[in-house]
Amino acid sequence: MAREQVHPDPAGDAAGEHSAHRGIVVGVDGSDHSHCALVWAAREAERRHSPLHIVTAYSVPVFAASGLDGGYATVDDSVIREGAEAILQQALDKVAGYNIEVDASVENGDASGVLLEMTGTAELLVFGTRGRGGFVGRLLGSVSSALPAHAKCPTVTVPLICGDRLGLTTDDKHVRAERVKSGHQPIENVVVVGVDGSEQARVAVLEAAAQAERLSAPLRLVCAVPQYSGSLAWVPAPMDREALFADIQVQLDAGVAWLKSHYPRLQVETQLVDGSPVDILVEASRHVELVVVGTRGRGGFAEMLLGSTSDGVLHHAKGPVMAIPDRDDPRLADRPSFGPMLGDS
Repeated sequence: MAREQVHPDPAGDAAGEHSAHRGIVVGVDGSDHSHCALVWAAREAERRHSPLHIVTAYSVPVFAASGLDGGYATVDDSVIREGAEAILQQALDKVAGYNIEVDASVENGDASGVLLEMTGTAELLVFGTRGRGGFVGRLLGSVSSALPAHAKCPTVTVPLICGDRLGLTTDDKHVRAERVKSGHQPIENVVVVGVDGSEQARVAVLEAAAQAERLSAPLRLVCAVPQYSGSLAWVPAPMDREALFADIQVQLDAGVAWLKSHYPRLQVETQLVDGSPVDILVEASRHVELVVVGTRGRGGFAEMLLGSTSDGVLHHAKGPVMAIPDRDDPRLADRPSFGPMLGDS
C-alpha cells in the first residue's frame, strides 16, 4: 500500500523543506501532459523502490492598482491554493494503485526555481514537455526548457504522445496528427543513449546502463556523424568518410568493452549512422522505451556537442528523454585503458 502525505499549505512547512525531498520528484499542473509524466514517474518509482513526491507550484499575481489611490494590489491566494490542492488530490488518486511511498505538496514560488531547488537532493526529476489549459502559470510550459540544462540530478521529460504507451488517452489535436503521421509502431524494450566522444557522453552512458538494467533491456549506443560543413567541406568522399567510420567503430567497440567491465550482465550494442544526431535520436524516441542524452558535450567528436543535440532532442522527442547533468564519476578513470576514445586526436 502507498503511504500518502499532503502538505497543501507551504506556510505550514519548515523553511526550505521542499529542497530536502529525496527519491523521484514529479511536477504536475493538472494538464494531460503532467498526467503522462505522473504515470511514468510512478512506474519508475516502483522499478527503483524509491519514494515519489508530487509537487505543484504557484505564485500569487500582483496587479498595479488603477484610479486615484495608486499602488499595488495582490490577489487573495486562498482560491488559488484550493485549486492547487485539488490538483494534488487528483494526482494522488491517479497513482493510488502503485506499490510506492507517495507524498505531495503545494509550493508557493516560481515553478522553475522550486523544482530546480529540489534537484539538489532528488534522485530524479520528471515532468511533461508543456502544459496546456492546466493550473495557474501552466507550470510545465515554463519549466520544461530550463530544467534539464540546470538541474543537479537527472531529469526525464515525458511528451503527451507517450500517453498510449502509458495507458492514457487524450483528445489533443497535435497528438492525433502525429499518430496519423507516424502510424502504429511497437515500442522496443531498448534504452538508447547518444554518444559523441565527450566525457559528459560517457557519464550519460553509465546512467543509461543503470536504467537499462532496471528495465531488463539492452542498451544501444548511438553515434550519429553529421555531414562535413564549412572548413571541412573539402574532405574527399567517400574514401575518407569510410575510413573515418571504421576508426569510430574501433573506438565505439573499446567503449563497449569499458562499459561491460562495469555492467558485465548488460547487453550492449552500437549503432553508427550517417546523419544529424538530433534527427536520429528523435526518430529513435518514437519506438524505444527511453532515450538518454547528456546536457553538455566537451571535446566531443565532429562537433557533435551534446548541449545543442540534447536541446533539439528534448524539444522534438516522441518518447521519454532522460538528460544527465555534467558531474564527476570515478568509473571514468579507467576508460583509457580499454583503447582509443572518440574525440582523441
